[in-house]
Amino acid sequence: MPEGLLASGHVLRYTGCHQNKPRFFNISTALGPLSTMLIASGLTLAALVACVSGAPPTERSGCKSATYDYIVVGGGTAGVAVAARLSEGLPNAKILLIEAGPAVSDEPRINIPGMKGSTLGTKYDWNFTTVPQQHVNNRVLPVNRGRVVGGSSALNLMTYDRAAVAEYNSWEELGNEGWNWKNMIAAMMKSETFTGKNTDTYGSAGVGDSGPVKAVVNREIPVHQESWMPTLNALGIKTNLESLGGNPLGVMYQPSSIDPTIYNRSYSANAYLPIAKPNLRVLSDTTVAKVNLVAAGGGHVATGVTLANGTFIRARAEVIVSAGAVQSPALLEASGIGQAPVLAAAGIAQLIDLPGVGENLQDHLRIMTSYQLKPEFLSFDILRSNATFAAEQLALWNARKKSLYDYTGSGYTFTTWQQAIGDQSNLVALAKKAAGEDISAVDKKKIEFLNDPSVPQLEVIFSDGYTGVKGYPPASSPLFGQGFFTLIGVVMHPLSRGSIHINPANPSGKPVINPNYLGHEHDIEAVVQTAKYCRKIATTEPMKSLWVNEYEPGLDNVQTDAQWRDYALRTTLSIFHPSGTCAMLPKKDGGVVDANLKVYGTSNLRVVDASIIPLLISAHIQTAVYGLAEIASEKIVAEAATKAAKNAARMA
Repeated sequence: MPEGLLASGHVLRYTGCHQNKPRFFNISTALGPLSTMLIASGLTLAALVACVSGAPPTERSGCKSATYDYIVVGGGTAGVAVAARLSEGLPNAKILLIEAGPAVSDEPRINIPGMKGSTLGTKYDWNFTTVPQQHVNNRVLPVNRGRVVGGSSALNLMTYDRAAVAEYNSWEELGNEGWNWKNMIAAMMKSETFTGKNTDTYGSAGVGDSGPVKAVVNREIPVHQESWMPTLNALGIKTNLESLGGNPLGVMYQPSSIDPTIYNRSYSANAYLPIAKPNLRVLSDTTVAKVNLVAAGGGHVATGVTLANGTFIRARAEVIVSAGAVQSPALLEASGIGQAPVLAAAGIAQLIDLPGVGENLQDHLRIMTSYQLKPEFLSFDILRSNATFAAEQLALWNARKKSLYDYTGSGYTFTTWQQAIGDQSNLVALAKKAAGEDISAVDKKKIEFLNDPSVPQLEVIFSDGYTGVKGYPPASSPLFGQGFFTLIGVVMHPLSRGSIHINPANPSGKPVINPNYLGHEHDIEAVVQTAKYCRKIATTEPMKSLWVNEYEPGLDNVQTDAQWRDYALRTTLSIFHPSGTCAMLPKKDGGVVDANLKVYGTSNLRVVDASIIPLLISAHIQTAVYGLAEIASEKIVAEAATKAAKNAARMA
């Protein structure tokens, strides 16, 4: 077994089943402050590690025949949160959290907000790709997912937002009792501490004040971003300084998941692990091959997991799969749960017939337009074109002073189609055509949302710096060193849905990901209208006075509908919010888990991550994932208490 990380409150213990000298080190502070200290002082993690010349035999042999009460598979956004909360709520239970990626606390590319995106394509990323997408010129697109303790919350752009009340309520209306706005907002608030209530950048609605994840409106607002709100106001979009309270429509400065005391990224690992109790152990750098199931009482019971090296770890109570929307369905299929043709092709015996596994893949689509700023404006691009200036800014960040490395982006707007383009009748007609006559429950809700004035249909993000597809000008270009801004348009409710399944040619390898991007004419038109709206924003005062040239796609290059369509097919990408592949729905509607997040046909196997989201919401998903993890933990703890009470009564 590879070396792993074991956590006991603020004490992290490294051990390895096949190591003669397990290594131990103590951390006297929480992970977030520690990581800042390490970056600022130049220390390395190794400097804190002391080798110990032996370990109790039970420590080594226990890895080969270990037994825990609860095993959480996947130490990502949801998995870490669930494991930590279970350690609090079930102090007498042994909890094990298993993560395929490493445990790190001193990685600047994760910790420093302004280094957002620099971990994509690295060892901290699974580096998944789609199959060729036939509707977007057969492009193979990246699917970036976190491969590190903390998962994608360690890699994302830290956007901290929420969707509309109606969208969370739709989960309950789809057949999941209790999964509604009232319960989700309580859970999301439980997960967070928001700093900056009742200020000039936020009001007071819908934010928590005592949770582990920290959030704040970014303190670094570029001068040219100050045109953002007035420009959208000029287009009829009202300012909304309480967007976390269930009404996301409007233009705002959106919070980010940043700890304002040290200006570090706040993510599941450095937020939840410090509050974990000594009964939680975290095993990193370890891959789970399958969940072990045995037939019992007309269904199946999860008895534990088998690791990739053949090691079996037993679970007395439950196994919780939190491997994410890409790998949770693949792990279920590897365990014999799924549709017969998929399992047969991979040579896996079917234990539970569950056709919904891996289906219902939903995602948000993005398209960008970029603009060259006038010379008097300093953009984030200078950090990549001027090494001396970048070093100065990093020194400021290390000194906990205001710096460009604070910046994550905070200018956002969420609108309906009617607000953005006026007449939405064509999009509604195309959506109904895409849904077909035998409309699914999920698509029916999406069409209802089109006519709901409270539900956003598109998002535009003001990104300070170039973040498009064309690429920043190379050093040989006369534009190298120039500043840019990019408007990132996001389609919230595409009608196209895809699938993720185990690879029949290599079942233990990366799954086959087919999002079916732009598979319906509705989605193409939605992306085109979103891109046009981005240009409309850029060409409206006062923003119009900021720039000298539309760098991408170019005012002369794209004007006609045919040119916009071509641009959409060439450049549309995901914004990396895959969801729905183990949907919480009635089984008849393609569901994989019930409202208690138990996999149909099992008594003690749950899925807790973005894969259970039945209908993708009009928001970046991290706050929802924290919320569903909080609810799941409460359900598991409550069920354990009920069982304990019944057992006690039986013994009395």
